[in-house]
Amino acid sequence: MKHVTSIDDLRTLARRRVPKAFFEYADHGSYTQSTMRANRIDLDAIKLRQRVGIDVDRRDLTTTIAGEAAALPLVLAPIGLSGMQHGDGEILACRAAQAAGIPYTLSTMSIDSIEDVASAVEKPFWFQLYVMRDRGFVRELIERAIAAKCSVLMPTLDLNILGQRHCDVKNGMTVPPEITLANLLDIASKPAWAWSILRGKRKTFGNLAGHVTGMDGVTSLATWVSRQFDPTMTWKDIEWIRSIWPGKIVLKGILDVEDAKIAAATGVSAIVVSNHGGRQLDGAPSSIAALPAIADAVGDAVELLFDGGIRTGADVLRALALGAHACLIGRAYVYGLGAGGAAGVTKAIEILRKELDVAMALTGTTSVNHVGREVISNLTR
Repeated sequence: MKHVTSIDDLRTLARRRVPKAFFEYADHGSYTQSTMRANRIDLDAIKLRQRVGIDVDRRDLTTTIAGEAAALPLVLAPIGLSGMQHGDGEILACRAAQAAGIPYTLSTMSIDSIEDVASAVEKPFWFQLYVMRDRGFVRELIERAIAAKCSVLMPTLDLNILGQRHCDVKNGMTVPPEITLANLLDIASKPAWAWSILRGKRKTFGNLAGHVTGMDGVTSLATWVSRQFDPTMTWKDIEWIRSIWPGKIVLKGILDVEDAKIAAATGVSAIVVSNHGGRQLDGAPSSIAALPAIADAVGDAVELLFDGGIRTGADVLRALALGAHACLIGRAYVYGLGAGGAAGVTKAIEILRKELDVAMALTGTTSVNHVGREVISNLTR
């Protein structure tokens, strides 16, 4: 890890160390991947305003996120199948996040279960919830999150039907990996990964196995999603979730101003401006393109979190400048997990922290809680 200097370096290492099917599951987007590419292209197009002659000796990167103290304006996003990037991946990522002083969000589609993670870490974590056809199981998931003392529930709104990721179809991506000659050869060339998975607590979807009728023998995420995720979901389901969950709620998957207004009116703690990492509606706008209008419409009514394409600390500063209170990172830390387990996740967080700190200094910024559009060059000239 000592020679790793960027998130791109971690991606290169992860690509070498993780079998193709699982690396591409995390790395790729849906259909033509135009929205996934736009997330990065549009962030890169935003130029920062370099300032001089300002005392920036003391810089404060601390904040609160959904009412929780955080050392950085970052949250580790929910990533399905993290435990197939590295054995016990969810546990390792949660530990790294908590050591860094930032929240970690466990996915419904995790390998390690809610209970696995809760028994392995010292502090509460966030839990991401998908609304499925079996509302009894959804209630059960919420109750398990309550029992595990999760501090935030994150219902995700933009995956009631699955956008096809061509690489998953071509790779025959299953959990555990499908036994084919190509997969066996790929895994044989990655012994460290194989050993970590063998040592891991689980090899399949921990939150689902043994709890869901029809889950036995189902190894394909796409197959299970097509059977269980509910296209009839409406805002009334958020009201129903609120009737069960006693704590804070963060709604993920908002990309439209009208939807943001509706979400803010539900009284949730925060909403996440997100296009699911370009993994759902291909052709949707980038998250950063959608953020300013949403911030203008509801920024005073609800805390805004940003998700979509963060690869550098400068990207974090860009999102804060355009109205976000904090950012979710997904692929950035998953690359670290694949590259080096817990140490890789720690490295990813540290890279972003250092880059954000430098970007703040060079734009004349001393606190992440007071970043405005004045740090954006092409908005001020």
